[in-house]
Amino acid sequence: MSSNPEDLKLLTLAKATMARSNSNSAAALRDNTGRTYVAIPVKSGALQVDALLAVLVVAKASSINGIEAIVICGEKPAQTSISVINGEDSTANIYFASDKDELLSL
Repeated sequence: MSSNPEDLKLLTLAKATMARSNSNSAAALRDNTGRTYVAIPVKSGALQVDALLAVLVVAKASSINGIEAIVICGEKPAQTSISVINGEDSTANIYFASDKDELLSL
């Protein structure tokens, strides 16, 4: 569980993004320079990307070099998505927001 104020900011961003987009989940990512990115799941025909991978794509499009933390709220991401993040940056902290807004490590 994280009590880092910066991780709590990611929780706020993810929840606001989920509410604003009327989505079932959202993710917020902070890179190693402190920049933040948000995303929701993407579904188009046969293509389906959960919020965790979607936020990685958004961040990678901005040429990030590393990931400090990601917070996901709503639906839990697939284990394969978590594995992709760990492969991208094994030091990244990945948290899932519980119904009580506790940040649980994935």
